[in-house]
Amino acid sequence: MKKSIRKPALVCPAGSLPALKIAVDNGADSVYTGFKNDTNARNFAGLNFSEQALADGIAYARAKGCSTLIAINTFPQQGRVEEWRRAVDRSAELGARAVILADMGLLAYARDRHPNLALHLSVQGSATNYEAINFCQREFGIRRVVLPRVLTLAQVEHLIQNTEAEIEVFGFGSLCVMNEGRCWLSSYATGESPNTVGVCSPAKFVRWERRNARADEVAGEHMEARLNGVLIDAFAPQESAGYPTLCKGRFEVQGDTYYALEEPTSLNTLEILPRLIQIGVSALKIEGRQRSPAYVGQVTRALRAALDRAAEAVAANEAEAYQAAPAWQHELSRVAEGRQATLGAYSRPWR
Repeated sequence: MKKSIRKPALVCPAGSLPALKIAVDNGADSVYTGFKNDTNARNFAGLNFSEQALADGIAYARAKGCSTLIAINTFPQQGRVEEWRRAVDRSAELGARAVILADMGLLAYARDRHPNLALHLSVQGSATNYEAINFCQREFGIRRVVLPRVLTLAQVEHLIQNTEAEIEVFGFGSLCVMNEGRCWLSSYATGESPNTVGVCSPAKFVRWERRNARADEVAGEHMEARLNGVLIDAFAPQESAGYPTLCKGRFEVQGDTYYALEEPTSLNTLEILPRLIQIGVSALKIEGRQRSPAYVGQVTRALRAALDRAAEAVAANEAEAYQAAPAWQHELSRVAEGRQATLGAYSRPWR
C-alpha cells in the first residue's frame, strides 16, 4: 500500500499541565496525557490530570493548533470496567482528538459509544505485524498504532506498506527490551504487572540504602538501590544514582559485575529522521510523561527543529545531505539515560 510522503506529526509527553503547555509552546503537533487514576499506565504520584486540569490543557492546546491524545492504556480490572469506560466517555466529552487504548473490550466500547472519537492502538497492545494492526483496524476502526520499540527500520517499512493505519514510532526517550508494559522481570520481583501499576519499579517497592565502602571499593558512602529487596545497583560516591529499573541494573555474572541485560541509554533517532519520513511514518513520539517540564521543553525544541529540517531535505530530494546539528545532539544528550544514545532496534546491521 503506497503512502504519500509527508512530515510526521511530533507527539510530545505531558504528565502535567506545565509540561503540556511547554510542549505546545515549543512546537508539538500533539500532546499525549492521562487521567490521575488507574486507567493511566503512567499513574505516578504528583503527575497527570484532574478532569478540570485536562479541560484547561485541551483548551490551551487547541487554541494553538495542537491536538490532545489521552492514554487510557492499562487493562481494565475485574469488577472495575466502568472506571475505564468512564475515562473514555470523559475524553470524548472534554474534546480529546483521540484516545490511546490497548484493551480490545475498551476499543469495542469506544467504537460503539463514540464513533467520532479517533482510536489509537497503544504500544501496550504490542502489535508488531501488519496482520494484528489490520485486524484492529477492521474490527475497531483504529486510525493509528504506536509500534513497540523492537522493530528494525526494514520491518517498520514492510509493515507500513501493508496497512492503511497510520504508524507512530518512538523518536526519543527510554528503551524497553521487554514486551511493552508486560515485563516478566518486574512482575517476578514485585508481584505486580507494570501495566496495572503504571511503572516498572513501583515506588512502594523501591528502597535506597546507604552503606560505607568495603575494602575493595572507592572510599566513602555508597548507595544501594533495591526493588522489593532485590539488589539492583550500587553507586559509588559522586556517581549519579538512577532510578532502579530491574533490566537496567548491574549484576554479578560469573565473577564480573556489569549491566547484564541493558545499559542505561536513550533511543535517539535524529540521524535517521529522513529515512523515517521516506518510509511513511505518520508520527514521531517522544517518551517521558514521567519527566519534568524542562525535559519536555528541551526535547521538543530539538526534535521540532530536526524534524522540520529533515522534512525539507526529503521534499527537496536531498535526504543524503541532511545532518543532525551538533546543538540538537547536545541538547538531547543532556537528558539521555546514562548520557548515552542508541538507535536501538532500528539499526541491526548483523541481520
